[in-house]
Amino acid sequence: MKCLSVRQPWASLIVLGHKNIENRTWFASLRGRVLIHAGKIIDPVGFKFAYKLGIHLPITLPTGGIIGSCEIVDCVTSHASPWFFGPFGFVLANAQYLAFRPLVGKLSFFEVDLAAPPATAIPAEPLFAF
Repeated sequence: MKCLSVRQPWASLIVLGHKNIENRTWFASLRGRVLIHAGKIIDPVGFKFAYKLGIHLPITLPTGGIIGSCEIVDCVTSHASPWFFGPFGFVLANAQYLAFRPLVGKLSFFEVDLAAPPATAIPAEPLFAF
C-alpha cells in the first residue's frame, strides 16, 4: 500500500479528520487510500496553526511510524480550505486512525507491506490515544 510521510502535528491533524489538504511542491496523479506516516520531525508552526483554528492537540504526538490512512481524491493548485498553502494540495477525505506501527519514513509516496511484521523498535516519544 502507498504511504506518505508527514511531519507532526500535520499527520495527526490529517488522521483526526481536521486537515483536508496536504501541501506539496509536486503534483501527484495518485488517487485512493494511502497510509499516513508520522515523521520524526515536529513542526511547531502546525500546533500554532491548529490552535488558531480552535483545535487543541496534546504536546506529545506519535512519531516515526504509521498512524492512520486517508483517501487522496484530487490534487489542486488552489483551494478555499484554510489548510491550503500550495503550490500543490492533495485533497484528502475519509481519514482513519490506525494503531501505531513503527516504520522509517521515506520521501514522496513509498510502498509499505502491511503483511510484513512491524519493526520492533519502540518510538522515543510516548504515544497518546486519539
